[in-house]
Amino acid sequence: MSRIGKSIIEIPANVTVSEKEGLVTVKGPKGELTQQISEGITLKQEDGILTFDRPSESKQHKALHGLYRALINNMIQGTATGWTKQLELVGVGYRASNQGNRLELALGFSHGIVLDLPKEITVETLTEKGKNPIITLSSFDKQLLGMVAAKIRSFRKPEPYKGKGVRFVGEIVRRKAGKSA
Repeated sequence: MSRIGKSIIEIPANVTVSEKEGLVTVKGPKGELTQQISEGITLKQEDGILTFDRPSESKQHKALHGLYRALINNMIQGTATGWTKQLELVGVGYRASNQGNRLELALGFSHGIVLDLPKEITVETLTEKGKNPIITLSSFDKQLLGMVAAKIRSFRKPEPYKGKGVRFVGEIVRRKAGKSA
């Protein structure tokens, strides 16, 4: 039984949700997102409340019921308020800077890394003396934001001995003891 799929979604006043032939479109002040949903999963919209129904109790329909409810909920929250992820660069000499949507990273390699971000994502870099540089990514598309953040993290994942690398703010890196003398 999908508990996530059964729960309702309250639609904010400034967001509109429309469905046509299995294509759900969500429009809000931050942007517009679309999602194709599979046949069988139906959505009902009444008085600013969105509910999802499935045709049968099969395992596949139960999984898709919860999946599409979660995806549409993320789209509604993203177009209404937006999503934010923060990455922290831990290591001596690690730097980050941006010009518009172009992110430049110095992560201890012989060359700098330049990443052109999609137009849907805004980036800010913060560098304070004595603190680790922080990259703040924000967007209305949660899936795209997660993919870009994972891509940036993949350039230098946190290593377990010194903890150096790119990590999410608040992420806990399990540390290992080095060689014993």
